Amino acid sequence: MSALLEIAVFNIESAFAAANAGADRLELCENPYDGGTTPSYGFLKNVAENISIPVFPIIRPRGGDFLYSQAEFKQICYDIELCKDLGFKGVVSGLLLADGTIDHKRTSALVTLAGSMQFTFHRAFDRAVHPLQALETIIETGAHRILTSGQVPNAFDGKEMIQQLVLQSNDRIIIMPGSGVRSNNIKALQTFTGARELHSSARVSQKSLMQYHPHTMNEEIMNTLVDVSEIKTMKELLQ
Repeated sequence: MSALLEIAVFNIESAFAAANAGADRLELCENPYDGGTTPSYGFLKNVAENISIPVFPIIRPRGGDFLYSQAEFKQICYDIELCKDLGFKGVVSGLLLADGTIDHKRTSALVTLAGSMQFTFHRAFDRAVHPLQALETIIETGAHRILTSGQVPNAFDGKEMIQQLVLQSNDRIIIMPGSGVRSNNIKALQTFTGARELHSSARVSQKSLMQYHPHTMNEEIMNTLVDVSEIKTMKELLQ
C-alpha cells in the first residue's frame, strides 16, 4: 500500500517546486533555522490562490519552547482563523505545559477552532515527557495526526518509538514520522514503522546569485530550497 508524502516548505518557490514534483501535501513554514514559524499573510495568500494540493500551514508564533503566554495563544487563534478563511485544509500546531505534558485544554480549544480543517500536533510532541501517555492526551483533544521523530533528532533513529506509537494509536490518530527523512531511509522507515504518512523537508541550500560588495559582506548568502529530484525519488519509493 502506498504512503502519503508531506513536504515542508519555507518559501514560495519551494512550495511551487514541491507541488509540481508530486508532493501529496505541503507543510507551510517560515524561518527554518527556528524549526519553522507561522507564514506571513502574503505567503499564505499566494499559496492559497495558486496551489491546489492540500496545504497545512504551521501555526507557531516564534521559535524556542512550546510554552505560550495568553497573548501568544490569542495570536495562534487569530492565525488559525485566518487559515480557515483562506481555505486551507489543515493547520499544524501544538502546546505543552511547563511540566512537559500536553496542554490538553488549549490544544483542544485550537482543534475546535480549526473546525473542518485537519489538525496536526507538531514536534512539540518530541519534547513531551511520557510519550505514550502524551499520545493518549493528544488523541483526546481530537487532533488528527502527530508529527514526530520518535523523541530523538532523526526519525530513523527513533523508529522503534515511532513503531510503538503507530501500534498503540491503533488507527485512532495518524502517526507521521519526520526529521531527517530522505530517499536513503524513507522506505525502510515506512516499512519498519507501518506509518501511512511521512514527512520530509527535502531541503537543500543553494548559493545566492546576488552580487554583493566583498568589502561589506564576506559570508556567502544561501537560500533554502527543496530538492525536486529527491521528492520525486521519495514518491516513487512510497508507491
